[in-house]
Amino acid sequence: MLEQTIIAELEHVVGEANVLASPEDLICYSYDGTFAEHRPDVIVLPRTPEEISKVMRVAYREGIPVVPRGMASGLAAGSVPFSGGITLSLTRMNQILEIDAVNMTAAVEAGVITAYLQEVVEAQGLFYPPDPASIKQCSLGGNVACNAGGPRCLKYGVTADYVMGLTVVLADGRIIHAGGKSIKNVTGYNLVQLFVGSEGTLGIVAEVLVRLITKPQYVQTALGIFPRLDDASRAVNSILATGVVPATLEMMDETAIACIEEAMQLGLPLDKEAILILEADGNDEAAVLREIEIIANICRQSGASEVKIAQDEAERADLWRARRSLLPSLARRAPNQLLEDVTVPRSEIPEMVQRVKQISHKYNLPVVIFGHAGDGNLHPTILFDKRDETQWAQAQQAVGDTFAAAVELGGTLSGEHGVGVLKRDYMESALGFASLEVQRQIKQGLDPKNILNPGKIFPAGPPPIQGRQL
Repeated sequence: MLEQTIIAELEHVVGEANVLASPEDLICYSYDGTFAEHRPDVIVLPRTPEEISKVMRVAYREGIPVVPRGMASGLAAGSVPFSGGITLSLTRMNQILEIDAVNMTAAVEAGVITAYLQEVVEAQGLFYPPDPASIKQCSLGGNVACNAGGPRCLKYGVTADYVMGLTVVLADGRIIHAGGKSIKNVTGYNLVQLFVGSEGTLGIVAEVLVRLITKPQYVQTALGIFPRLDDASRAVNSILATGVVPATLEMMDETAIACIEEAMQLGLPLDKEAILILEADGNDEAAVLREIEIIANICRQSGASEVKIAQDEAERADLWRARRSLLPSLARRAPNQLLEDVTVPRSEIPEMVQRVKQISHKYNLPVVIFGHAGDGNLHPTILFDKRDETQWAQAQQAVGDTFAAAVELGGTLSGEHGVGVLKRDYMESALGFASLEVQRQIKQGLDPKNILNPGKIFPAGPPPIQGRQL
């Protein structure tokens, strides 16, 4: 519990209406997109970088943990305040500050919803490509914190590829401005990319300057239906080997298909092992049509029993509605799910799919396979009942085996969800001791009192033994 004098000081900084401490509010800010939860001591809702700075000065002086929070759609428990303290909610910092059509940039506050930014810039013929599955809910600050991706990252890249500048508040309250509109900038260390993906452990992202591109004028979407999951996973590399780079290349297995169809009744095939959702886009209509035909032919040659090309925007919207409704539909099969986020080299996708199937069989738990197959980012999702202690233990073992398989195949623990708490104990196995220690030292340098999102990313427990060889 924080002393009332501290709460009063915070109220003086942001206004009494922007400091919440009722039991009901504490519960509402105690969880994210996972089933983990822990209540903060107080919630503070600043409106400017300067207010964040003043809050951080209080927290730094008193040694109070501060957990930044956007829309809480994260899937690694990264915004859950396990140490209590202050939950710093950035949702009221939700303004688009500038759209610069000449330099093709947008300056936004951290609480701006990603889909809203896309809608606004597209009305001006511009395009912000990153499209996380939670795009209608997640915020730009959270996207930066986790380096979010989405289906379009195969062709267009992830959040980091579009962040040109940041306004960040450090642990002690100092405000820094990194990057800017200049395309080339190699003056000093690249602090922008240091903070991207840092999950609120190095500083509070208050404002973001993102790069925009021209909006593609033409889009074609196809659905490839595969009797065998192996054929679908191999088709991915066959498509990319042609030189065609789809805007999206999404895969879903038979369990995912069945859950979506049960919930949405979209006419998806229930007797096939996998589907691919593929999309081509660009500003040359003939080129886009040619690409989607190449993609369709490769799917047929790779074993697809049918390839459907959306004939209008309504059919295209249905396909994407199916993909984005997947996670909610899985609740029909089990009360709990562990959604993982492993990434492997594209060449290893077929092998990783097989490893996941073996893990599912080993622990007798259903594991749904879907994800951004085009860039090797798979989301094996373990379905279980956490109330059953045996299932819960098996689910955790299955997660460990999944991470081990990804690392063994040359991959990594996370492609876009971040580490948070749920993956931190596997960090050394993925990165090695020396790399992890360098990251700890960066954290120590920027946050010597360890008040910024403590307990996230780095493995729990005592510090490593001094003198260990790097």
